[in-house]
This record gives sequence, C-alpha cells and structure tokens, in this order.
Amino acid sequence: MGLFDDIGKFLEDRLDEFLRDNPHLELQAIEDQLREQEEDTRRLIVNLQRQEQQIQDEILAIAKDIELWHKRVNKAESANKPDLVQAAKEREATLLRQGNQKWGQMEGVKQNLVKAKELLQQTRAKRKEVQAKAAEVARSQAQNPPSSSTSGWEKADTYRSSTTGHDPLDDRFRQWEMDEEIEQMKREMGN
Repeated sequence: MGLFDDIGKFLEDRLDEFLRDNPHLELQAIEDQLREQEEDTRRLIVNLQRQEQQIQDEILAIAKDIELWHKRVNKAESANKPDLVQAAKEREATLLRQGNQKWGQMEGVKQNLVKAKELLQQTRAKRKEVQAKAAEVARSQAQNPPSSSTSGWEKADTYRSSTTGHDPLDDRFRQWEMDEEIEQMKREMGN
C-alpha cells in the first residue's frame, strides 16, 4: 500500500502545483464545487420543507384527537363515569405530550430551514465572486498568452495520434534511455 500512497501523494502534489500555476483552472474547480453545494442545499431545503409540512399535518391530527378526547372527558364527567373520566384525561395528556414533541421537532426543522436558506444565499454569493474572479483571470490571460506550463496541458490530446497510438516524444525518450543503458553496459563490460 505504501507505493500507492506515495504515487497518490506525488500526483496530488503535482495537481496542486499545476492548479497554483493555472489559477483559472483552480477557480473553475472551486466554481464546480460551489455549484454542487448549491444543488445539495436546494435539495436539503426541499426535504426540510417536506418535513415541516409532514410535522404540521401530524400536529393537526393530534390536535383533532385532543379535541375529541377533551369532549369525551366532559361527556364522561356529565355522565358521572369516574373510571372513563380518568382514562380519557390520561389519553388527552398523552396526546398533549405528543403534540408538544412534534411542535419541538417542527421548530427544529424551521431553524434548520432558515440556516439552509442562509447557506444557499452565501453559496450563491461566493459562486458569483468566483465567477467574477475567473472572468478577471480570463481577461488577464487574454492579454498575456498562456505560459509554457499550460501549453502542455492544453495540448495533451495532440501528443498521441488517434490513428497510430504513437507518441513521438515518448519514442525519443525511450531511444535515449536505451542508448544510455547500452553505454552503461559497455562501460561495465570494459571494466
């Protein structure tokens, strides 16, 4: 695993270096991340709104049940049925506790909804800032052509011929490396 970690670290370092040398690409990556975060936040808002509506419906259903059991308490008291009065009062109290719990849940969902909406606004604002910065960098690069460090990246597709799969630069290096190995073997045989 150590070799893979080393290779991963090497590639990560090269990517970081490349992005530092090419701020327009780094800004594009940041903008993409912000766009994803914006979409995630929108989905979260929709989910929280759905939860809020569901809890409100549950609270209304509990309120109707409380009203029903309150009437039953009064009816049992009028009919002088103490055993039914006590049971109905206990049921009404249980429903009140459930209603209070649901109300607390709804308040928590409302707070999370407010925070999610704030996050969405912040993310949108940050993305606009990044877009403005990217436009500024693009204007700057239009005035100053890209350096040689980006030209290799931008021409990556041209290195290999699509018909032959042949890379002339790779061939030159392989030939040079082979010549070096032959020279090294000659020196070793001469000693």
